[in-house]
Amino acid sequence: MDMSSREIRVPLSEVVAVLQDLNEFVVSLDRLGSRQAFGTVDEYTVGKFIVDWDVARRLARARRVIGVALDAQLSEEDNAEIDALCDQGRFYGTGSAVNPSADQSS
Repeated sequence: MDMSSREIRVPLSEVVAVLQDLNEFVVSLDRLGSRQAFGTVDEYTVGKFIVDWDVARRLARARRVIGVALDAQLSEEDNAEIDALCDQGRFYGTGSAVNPSADQSS
């Protein structure tokens, strides 16, 4: 499937909600990373942020918004190809993602 020229429509309200969440995470994680570099934040603080800010649920919601749009607008075969690509990701706790600093190419 050639994905370079394909477009998917998503309701603006959904895009804005996802963008707000992603912006909060990027800015907050950047600030935590800067503080961690200076030794003023530890892993506990990062973990507390993830729990207190409900990061996992909010990221899952973002994934669901995109997934629903893809499912509704693409063929079953196209969605299966996208699912296969997603399955190739790096996941924490698996052998390929135990040390993410080893591969910072993205």
